[in-house]
Order: sequence, then structure tokens, then C-alpha cells
Amino acid sequence: MPDQLALDSPQLTELLTRLTLEDKVRLLTGHDFWTTEPVPGIGLRRMVLSDGPSGVRGEVWDERSPSLNLPSATVLSSTWDRELAHRYGEVAAAQARAKGVDVVLGPTINLHRSPLGGRHFEAYSEDPLLTAVIAAEYVRGVQEHGVAATPKHYVANDYETERFTASTEVSERALRELYLAAFEPSVTQARAWLVMSAYNAINGTTASEHPLLASPLKDEWGFDGVVVSDWTAVRSLASAEAEQDLAMPGPFGPWGDALVAAVRDGRIPESTVDRKVRRILLLAARVGALDSVTPPAPPPPAVDGVAFAREVAAAGTVLLANNGILPLTAAKLSRVAVLGHNAAQARTQGGGSATVIPDRVVSPLDGLRAALPDAEVTYALGAVVQEGVAPFPLAEIAHPETGEPGLLVRFLDRDGAELFREDRWAASLVYLGGDAPTGEAAAVELTTTWTPSTSGRVRLGFAAAGHARIDLDGELHLDGTADAGADLGAAVLSPPSAAAPVTVEAGRPVAVRLTFDRVPGEGSLGYAFGLTIGLAPPDVDPAELLAEAAETAERADVAIVVVGTNSAVESEGHDRTDLALPGHQDDLVRAVAATGTPTIVVVNSGSPVLLPWRADVAAVLVPYFGGQEMGHALADVLLGAREPGGRLPTTWPATMDVPVLDVTPVDGVLRYPEGIHVGYRAWLKSGREPAYPFGSGLGYSTWSLDGLRVSPAISAGGAAEVELTATNTGARAGKQVVQVYLARPDSGVDRPVRWLAGFTTVEAAPGEAVPVTVTLPARAFADWQPGGWHYEPGGFTVLVGTSVEDLPLRADIELK
Repeated sequence: MPDQLALDSPQLTELLTRLTLEDKVRLLTGHDFWTTEPVPGIGLRRMVLSDGPSGVRGEVWDERSPSLNLPSATVLSSTWDRELAHRYGEVAAAQARAKGVDVVLGPTINLHRSPLGGRHFEAYSEDPLLTAVIAAEYVRGVQEHGVAATPKHYVANDYETERFTASTEVSERALRELYLAAFEPSVTQARAWLVMSAYNAINGTTASEHPLLASPLKDEWGFDGVVVSDWTAVRSLASAEAEQDLAMPGPFGPWGDALVAAVRDGRIPESTVDRKVRRILLLAARVGALDSVTPPAPPPPAVDGVAFAREVAAAGTVLLANNGILPLTAAKLSRVAVLGHNAAQARTQGGGSATVIPDRVVSPLDGLRAALPDAEVTYALGAVVQEGVAPFPLAEIAHPETGEPGLLVRFLDRDGAELFREDRWAASLVYLGGDAPTGEAAAVELTTTWTPSTSGRVRLGFAAAGHARIDLDGELHLDGTADAGADLGAAVLSPPSAAAPVTVEAGRPVAVRLTFDRVPGEGSLGYAFGLTIGLAPPDVDPAELLAEAAETAERADVAIVVVGTNSAVESEGHDRTDLALPGHQDDLVRAVAATGTPTIVVVNSGSPVLLPWRADVAAVLVPYFGGQEMGHALADVLLGAREPGGRLPTTWPATMDVPVLDVTPVDGVLRYPEGIHVGYRAWLKSGREPAYPFGSGLGYSTWSLDGLRVSPAISAGGAAEVELTATNTGARAGKQVVQVYLARPDSGVDRPVRWLAGFTTVEAAPGEAVPVTVTLPARAFADWQPGGWHYEPGGFTVLVGTSVEDLPLRADIELK
């Protein structure tokens, strides 16, 4: 069976002998943007790799081939639920198999070192153990069904600023205890079939050339899979000498003929190439891409992906504050005010390569109206969150030739001759692979008929990196350039905007033509681009919007204000500059709360934001980027159909006074001077008080933890048992996350004040007492010193509770 094959298997050896040096080297660079090189002569088909850890996009970024939009990684980690993470991986595998995808490029295992990290929605936690456990279960769930998972980005790639070139300067101890520890179980326990090397350097050496690919990854951890590069992260022949196995994308890259020549003249042994090829062949056997081997994995389980997305969204929603107003009783509600930009246009996922295109999205407004058919649900915008150009709604645009919803896209050469055309059903397009001649075209033309739904003065424009012009009814409307800056990924995935004002009339069609000049860059990413046509935020008086929202709230029984971020705040390609909510959203919450109407605030962000009004509202609920079913799941939680099952995987600060904040390299270097004191560890060491500590969150029931029993001693290589009883003392069924921490105040080693050592989730009916057991491996007590793991003998304190700050139970244990 393929997963029982070894790298030195005779079957792989026989296939290797049938390949020429040129064949072998071709296998080490992608065939195109998303696939590997096929070799029909040995029965090797191409393998398809796909982005989207929170869903599986497939080979094309295309609304005509929609994908399930699962809740983001911070939602999943907030569940603290191993079984749910495993099922999440199984659902991803089912999506992959349905789209012909062999390799899912996830999970993202980088840590929330600073809350300013722009891509934290795609990662799990500030804690390495919580990250490691959830990620490993995701990997298991994916690979049990013959699809490969790809833990990424190895390693210390915890920021976006200068991510292609910066060097992370980090101690060996911090690497081992934090950043590598987050990856380790996905390799040693879940046996991941790929690992993705990062863009950044670590202590001066580029990740794709780094000795860390050999040790600990391949030798100490026994990784027998493929080290695939992040896209274009392989930049030199030196990476071929290292333990980098596959350079993506292709067919461009620094290996190819240069690597063949280096082997021919003896600079690089052919055995080095052979080692890499063996790994690729083993991967192919595992995913069923070799004709001579039958994949052993059963088909993914038949699962309702939409229902699962709704389940996860509720299970990961964190209730931060509640004065007793939640859950709401539908029968007592006659008028509900739903307020905020994100209430009607929710962010269900973060920006960047993790983005998938679902066939539908349920907004909070949609979900509440569906759940409250007998109540009047009113809406007001309150504050504008949008930055840049948002695409025209599909309902307002029509193909100029067919009249069907959508637009016509044409790729043109320098003489204006058509090279390629396609009909599209969306006004925001990304070309990242696929059949379109993105490298050959001199211009891309979008044409559509736009019928505005409202009258007045609007700002119509485009989002793209480069020069474009827009004609309206045959007359020039805009001729401008949007500067993308230096980050090519951001230019493709979160491009800049340009817009100009125009007065329109509701119901009167406007012929729109956008012509975008194509100037391809170097390499495969140079052929990629993003292009959007639509409207920039309106020029409106913020005071008028606030007054309208307050008036709407005054007439309601309860006000639900949905605040959040946008793609200009949280996205791959750039970090955040502060933690404040964009626009006038803080003013919106204050204005609504001042009306006296009970106010519930829903925070639609992927990672922490400041909540300066948190003491002035009745409840604060965090569904993060909750996936395509976010609106239904939010209604389930608000109305008590489901428990708000989330607990914070990352500390939420009260102000910008955060102990570890810096994400900006200086002279190409980002230093991690805090060492092992990251996240709640840094908060505890500094003595500063956050708004909401790590691990915290409320449910709709109450709990008691009693009867703590701990193994009296543990030895290196052993394990200790922590036992207790969790009792649901409330009036309804509920969930609790039991968290176990260790402390060693008198240690001779610099240690955190306390650190997470184990956890489990508990569910119980009203009055039910549930026995709880958490196993602590010896490694939870260890610290890294030069030469290996060190076990300091003596007494440790075991602390048990429901957050890093709420630990009512404690006991002593001896490390022998």
C-alpha cells in the first residue's frame, strides 16, 4: 500500500532507474502554476496543488467553479476541539477530491507572535501547543482520504512586511520551543506528506536553502515527504544542494538546465537529485498519481459541507461579554435593529491566496431575517468600512452580448486583436494560473452593462496594479494608474484602487468598458494579476450615518451592531498598522449604546481589534471570519439554538500597549528579542492587563471544576495524568474547555510564568458531572538547551481552569 512504501522501496528504485537526468530534474520544478510535471512513460500523471486552507479552490480562481468557504483558522482553533479539526480536514479532502486536487496547501502553522500580523486569520494561535494539536488533526483528516496536506510556512514566517526578503533573527531555543514545536506533531504524529518552505530567511539563510530542512525536519523528525517551496521562494541553485525538493510554480525557476549542468560537471551529486525525486514519487504513490500503485485511502465521508460550515462557525464563536441578554428569546422580539457595514457585507474569509469563491454567502442580516420571520428586522449602514473599489453586484451587471448576468473579458494583443475571450459572472477577477494568455496579452478588456440600483453621485473605478482606463457610454470616465508597491503578492491578491465621481440614475443602464494595460513581470508570478471594476466608498457625512443608525436603534427592542475589518486591514501581503476598527465604527457602537437600547456587538475580524466601548454594551460576540454560513451560525448563537463554543486562542489587548508588537524589519532584519515569551507568556511576564486573556470565553451555562488528582511524579520520556471532574451547574447543556498549565517559579532556567501543557473539551447536560483526563507528556516540562531537550528535575505546579487567568485548581508534581 502506498503509505507503507519507504523512500528506499524497490518500486521507487525501479522507476528512478527509468528516468534520465533531464527527466529527474524536470520533476523538481512545477509543470505550470498549480501542477507538477507528468512522466507518462513511468505512469506518473500530474499532481494538482491548490490553495485555500479554509476551503479548496482548485486550479482556477473562478466564480464559475465555486468552493465551500469554511470558517477561517482562528474560528477552528477557537473551538479547541480535536475531533472537529479532524472532521474539518475530512471536509477539505472531500472538496479536494471533487475538484481533482491532490495536494491542499495548508494548514498554516505560523504563530500569532504580534497582533499586527496581517495573515493571522489563516493561522491558529499564539500558543505552539494549541496550534500543533489543531493543525495535526487537520492533517490527519485530509490525508486519511488520499489527499496530501502541506503544513506551512516553515518557519518563523509570522509577518507579511518584506516577507519575500526579510530575515527573522530568532534564538535556537525560541525556534525549538515555539516556532518549530508548532510544526512538529504534524510531521512526527500526523505524518504530513509535504511541508512548505517559507519566503523569509532565518538567521540570515533563506528558508529554501536552510539547514532546518535537514534537521530537525528530515533527520530528527523522520519527515519522508516533499519540501515544496512557497511560490517563487526558490531563487538559486543553492536550494537544490539543500533539502528543498520541489520548486513551485513552473515552468520557470532557477533549477532546470542549470541543475543539469551542475550535476554533469560534478558540483552537485546526482544522488542529491535522486533523493528529491524519490520523495516526489512517494508522494505520487500516496495520492494515487502512479498507475502502478493503488491508493489505499477510502473515499471521503459523505458530508453536508454547508451544514458543517455552519456547525464550525457556531462552535468557534467566542462570547467575550454578556450581561445576561444572551441568548435572545425570539418570541419576545418584535423589532430588531441590525447595524453596520459588515452586517450586510460580511467578511467570511481573509484576503490573499487563502481566498475561495463560494456559491453563496449568508450575511448576519440575512441570517437574522431568516431566523426571526415574525419580527421586524431593520437595517442601517451606520459607518463605512470599505476601502478601495468593491465589485459591482452581479445583479446589476449584464453581459453586453448575451444580456445574461456578468461581463465579457477579452485578452488583446498590441494591435487590439483578440487572443482570448471568456464570459464571467463576477466583477472581481484574479488570474493565477488557468488558460488565459496572461503573459502574451498587451491589454485586458472588461465590458458590461451596469444598471445602478440607486440614483446619485458615486465613485466608479477599478482595482488593479497598473494603468487602466474606463469608458462610460463611450466617453472617457477615468484614465489612471494604481501603484501596487513592492509586494507582488499584494498586487495580485489585494490590488490598489483608482476611482472618479459620476452621477447615475437608478434603472438607467450604463455601458462600461475597462481597458487594463498588461505589463507582465518576471517569472511565473509575473503572469498573475487581479482586476476589479465597481464602486469606491461613497462620499457621505459620517454624522448622518451615525444619526440614522441611532434612530433605527431607538425604535428597536435590541440593537445588533456588526463591526469588523476589511481587506485593506487583514490580508496576505501586508501587516496591520494598528488595532483600531477602521472608519467610524467605534463611534457607531457608542452612538447606539447611548440610545439605551440593549446593544450586542458582533466583531467580524480575523484577529484581535481594540474594543474601547466594551464596558458600555450588553454583550460582545466574536464570530471572526465565519465562512459562508456565518449569518446562519450567528443567528443560531444569538437565539440560543447553539452554544457559543469558542475560547480565545490569542490574547486580545485593551490598547496598543502590547508586549510583543513589532512586525517591521529594519535593514531587512526582523528580530524576535522576546525569545520564548510570546502571546500570553509575554503578557504575564510584563504584568500588563489585556482586555481578554488567552483561553477565555463564556458559554450559556455555568461550570465547576473539582477533585483535581495529578500523578505525583514524571520522568523524562514518560507522561503524567491530570484527572478532575467538570460539572455543568447551569440550566442548559453546555461546553467547557478545560485547560492545564505548568509553572516553575523557582526554576534555574528562564521560563514563562506559566505555559499551556494540555487541554480538552467537555460537553455535559444540566447537572451532569463528567470525568476529565488530560495527559501531560514529559516534553511539556522540557526546555531546549544547546545539544537537545533538557529536563530540569524538581517540583512543578499544575494549574487547571478555563483560561490562563482563571485557574482555580492546582497541584504539585515532581520531575525526576
